[in-house]
Amino acid sequence: MRVLVTGASGFVGRALTQSLSRAGFHVRAAARDRSKIPPAEFVEAVQLPDLSRPVDWRPLLADVDVVVHLAGIAHLSARIPEQTYDRVNRLATKELALHASLAPNVRRLVFVSSIRAQTGPVAEGVLTEDSIPQPTDAYGRSKLAAEAFVRGYGVPWTILRPVVIYGKEARANVGQLVRASRLPLPLPFGAFRAKRSLLAMENMLSAIQFVLEHPATANQTYIVADPLPVSVAEMIATLREARGKSPKLVAVPQSWVGAAMRGLGRAEAYDRIGNALVADIAKLREAGWRPPTDTRHALARLVRR
Repeated sequence: MRVLVTGASGFVGRALTQSLSRAGFHVRAAARDRSKIPPAEFVEAVQLPDLSRPVDWRPLLADVDVVVHLAGIAHLSARIPEQTYDRVNRLATKELALHASLAPNVRRLVFVSSIRAQTGPVAEGVLTEDSIPQPTDAYGRSKLAAEAFVRGYGVPWTILRPVVIYGKEARANVGQLVRASRLPLPLPFGAFRAKRSLLAMENMLSAIQFVLEHPATANQTYIVADPLPVSVAEMIATLREARGKSPKLVAVPQSWVGAAMRGLGRAEAYDRIGNALVADIAKLREAGWRPPTDTRHALARLVRR
């Protein structure tokens, strides 16, 4: 099977290119900076067009069987105008779906969306694929709108909505917690009990390969997450214990920590560690996917490397 991976130099794209290559897939790896694509057997590094302008995807789609679309703006920033998210995440995906539908060789379009197409940084109750989408920011809205085009052009599709992905190059909140766990000082998160769903890179790669190999997953949308959610207190304890250290967690009232973080302009960061977001992966598991790891084991391996 020949797979086009867009965004092959990104956090997930680099790992996916290597993973699919090891599994025997022939990968056309498209990136703005091809030098960031690690060389590997069965990998053809190609230039990704500028998604901020109209894109002719036909040259990249020639002779490929399946597309895994990762390219786009993958983070939220107040400095990026909403119209930029719309152009790069929605309209470029629309153009890809259109050209894929006209390419007789393309059998599937796998679109890596985001849980933020369904919700903001927190969620009441457990999220499922049947939950009414309520994105709260430009990033989430652009992803949700792109999903509609993926479904709308007739090419068989699969949409994946991963929660926050972590791995050895994790940044944002997970990376910050990893760095904080290395400090010798006690941390004030002992009272943080709200559960958050996370997604180990190993599980993300496994889910993508699973849908590529199982035709029955076509024309379906799936949430992707680790099997069980964890609290921030559990995350830090796991990270420190993996290094043979005491958790050193102090149960400072969560409201105090929240007030301090909001005062420092870190309100959304607080929401992402202090409030719940639990995602149910029952649908993908019922399709036959078995996550190869869980959050505790994946976090422990992350710091033992």
